[in-house]
Amino acid sequence: MNNENNKPEFLFNKVNYKILLVGLAVIALGFILMSGGGSDDPNVFNKEIFSFRRIRLAPTVVLIGFGITIYSILKNPKK
Repeated sequence: MNNENNKPEFLFNKVNYKILLVGLAVIALGFILMSGGGSDDPNVFNKEIFSFRRIRLAPTVVLIGFGITIYSILKNPKK
């Protein structure tokens, strides 16, 4: 029997998966920051929807999260 190399090999290393999970968590945080600000009454306008958190901070956090996930995919564990 030849059972020397039957162990499945993952595409990424353990470090890559950890960085990927951090990136996904940062993306989720960005979408959480983006939520809310609506009004219960559709006839009343709420200016809170245009706050700094929803217009500037949340999209920046999401883009940083995308950058982290791209880095985790491109990182070569062999070096």
